[in-house]
Amino acid sequence: MSCLGNLIWFICGGFVNALIWCFFGVLWSITIIGIPIGRQCFKLASLQLAPFGKEVVTVNDSGGTFLLNILWVVFGGLELAIANLISAVILTVTIVGIPFALQAFKFAILSLMPFGKEVRRTS
Repeated sequence: MSCLGNLIWFICGGFVNALIWCFFGVLWSITIIGIPIGRQCFKLASLQLAPFGKEVVTVNDSGGTFLLNILWVVFGGLELAIANLISAVILTVTIVGIPFALQAFKFAILSLMPFGKEVRRTS
């Protein structure tokens, strides 16, 4: 079932939002200091392409990740959150799109605070 969900998600907006994650990942990776932030962007871009069958867990909640999250909100996170919220609103138009809209809402929250998170496969 997750394969079908991922296919529908990819067609209905996951690809566009993943491109936005990749765009910010490339921008952050231009500087040496921004490479860890760019790596996280690329990880979450792959999650944005196929989110079903995966979960996001908090693994590190230190002061460093808090600072990175604040920096991220200012320089990219807000735009991604708005893009995911727009996708969620569009997906709620139909009853079939509601599970995908819930996924987009999760991505909007994740877009604001992506650091200290890890993607794991669910069994």
